[in-house]
Amino acid sequence: MKVRIAYIEEPPFYWTGQDQAATGADIELAEVVLRAIGVSAIEHHLTSFGELLPGVQEGRWDMNVPIFVTPERAKQVAFSEPVWAIGDGFLVPRGNPKALAGYKAVASRGDARLGTVVGTVQIDSARSAGVAEDRIVTFKDQPAAVAALLAGKIDAYVSTTVGNRALAAIHEDLEVVASEGSAGGRFPVGAFSFNKQNQQLVQAVNRQLRTYLGTADHRARMAKYGIEAAEIDAVVAGERRGDEA
Repeated sequence: MKVRIAYIEEPPFYWTGQDQAATGADIELAEVVLRAIGVSAIEHHLTSFGELLPGVQEGRWDMNVPIFVTPERAKQVAFSEPVWAIGDGFLVPRGNPKALAGYKAVASRGDARLGTVVGTVQIDSARSAGVAEDRIVTFKDQPAAVAALLAGKIDAYVSTTVGNRALAAIHEDLEVVASEGSAGGRFPVGAFSFNKQNQQLVQAVNRQLRTYLGTADHRARMAKYGIEAAEIDAVVAGERRGDEA
């Protein structure tokens, strides 16, 4: 049994290593889960964020690495059980010269330009917070956005707090200054996604995720990539509530 999984360049979740092989926290999680359900071969497909959902819908691959779950996306694909819950982090030049500690701070400054990747949930979050459309700059992928930030073309880059922590660790001129959840204080969840017709694979992955998430092995593997206990505990607690319901 072979499974084809698509990924994008977004450390520490998934990226192409120096050996040109897919690597990262969610790549490793997928490998553990898929091997446990009897998958003998895993084929990785590098793509763009905008192609993840169309690609799995059209059968170009069988599943996608985890992305944020939204009602609109759930109309297009089948999501697995959530695998992490993570807020948004803002990556800025070290010292944060424009004091951009969150969406509202960006909205309040007429000269602040906020970068993010096209098609991401952060665009809607920025709009909801009042960031003007002409000050939201979208990029095809994370590397392009970070290059723009380093070049001074934007004043902040918003993505996940985990992803931006990883970027700040390798770019000494940048730092993470904020982490935001929803209005209710909860962080959004991420999950693998599949073609809605591929229910056999969805169900098999979900059964294994329910068994594996939150175990010592799972936590140790995720910790290597900077994914902390709190970012796992929220989905494990939600899964247990679901079992009790």
